[in-house]
Amino acid sequence: MDDVVAEDISSWRASLDDVCARIAGVFGRAEPRRWARSYLTGLLAPVERKNSWQLSEAAGAVSPDGCQHFLNRARWSADAVRDQVRSYVAESLASPDGVLVIDETGFVKKGLRSAGVQRQYSGTAGRVENCQLGVFLAYAGRSGRALIDRELYLPESWIADRDRCADAGIPEYRWEQGVLTKSRLAEAMVDRALAAGVVAGWLAADSAYGRDGKFRAFLEARRMSYVVEVPIKQTVPDTDGRRRVDTLIGRAPGEAWRRVSCGPGVRGEREYDFAWATLPEFDDTPTGFVRTLLARRSIDDPTDIAYYLCFHPDTVTREQIVAVAGARWAIEECFQAAKGQCGLDHYQVRKWDPWYRHITMAMLAHAFLAVTAATDPKAHAGWAESQSPRSAVSWR
Repeated sequence: MDDVVAEDISSWRASLDDVCARIAGVFGRAEPRRWARSYLTGLLAPVERKNSWQLSEAAGAVSPDGCQHFLNRARWSADAVRDQVRSYVAESLASPDGVLVIDETGFVKKGLRSAGVQRQYSGTAGRVENCQLGVFLAYAGRSGRALIDRELYLPESWIADRDRCADAGIPEYRWEQGVLTKSRLAEAMVDRALAAGVVAGWLAADSAYGRDGKFRAFLEARRMSYVVEVPIKQTVPDTDGRRRVDTLIGRAPGEAWRRVSCGPGVRGEREYDFAWATLPEFDDTPTGFVRTLLARRSIDDPTDIAYYLCFHPDTVTREQIVAVAGARWAIEECFQAAKGQCGLDHYQVRKWDPWYRHITMAMLAHAFLAVTAATDPKAHAGWAESQSPRSAVSWR
């Protein structure tokens, strides 16, 4: 940008120094500490492919040996860095109405040796690919959003093959746990965030997680308000049985629909028509909370309807619910920025620990950009350049 001056660059470097100081204690020796800074700086630099070779060149190294040692053999904990990423984001971006967002992204790979790789559906590619799947937790606050946790999904084909797991460096404790679904991985990350004191009022997720009743029960047991998308065939309890969500929404009176914006998009406000209904209460509904059903209908195509199950205090407004539903897209923006600007998917490692190490360092780089953009309007602009029978439900 034309208006960037030396003072701006100096300020951003000082902020990067602070971030490096936060993680310095994770590294017991000076060499990996220096490589951590070089690796982070390289991820933030305009390097075309942020793999060991090009990051080494950016650091002035004559070979990738030091970088590869940092990822593969040096003694340091990616989880300890992850904890610092989470606290850094929480301290800088958290607010009482902040939203935790769960989603997964795919990493297309060749061959069969990369930990967790197999032919499986990747939402990133929109088709079945030979890929790894990472489940991520993002934090979306008023001033910014960033990734704060990650887990690599291990399919059953890997869990059933211990020799293959051993070759990929997968810890014994992990394959002894058996297959952990993506929802169980999501629960572990949410538990860690709450135990660490992350301030968040809501959780949002797509239908891959919203349709899982155990996942919703997990959140409700922790009094964690949520807005989760569910498939069209999802059923909910009514006074005389269970009904599909599309059946209930199909009976919504015209006055139940309201046009509301779920937040700004690249083409302006993202407006949809929303209908919102209170579901009947049963003995398991916590005092002061309600379960509701939200539908989002396209203005251009009224047949295009998304459905959400919600759990929250009974004082919540329609606008709050809609805002949380719209906040789910924050994690897609995080994936796009972390891959496009910080090399989240540029790694060339196959084993378990190096995957976590690269992914976590890329998350830290993205968090630095997000926090800097939230606190410095000039940085924000620079970054911007480079969501039948009578029913017992009551319509709100």
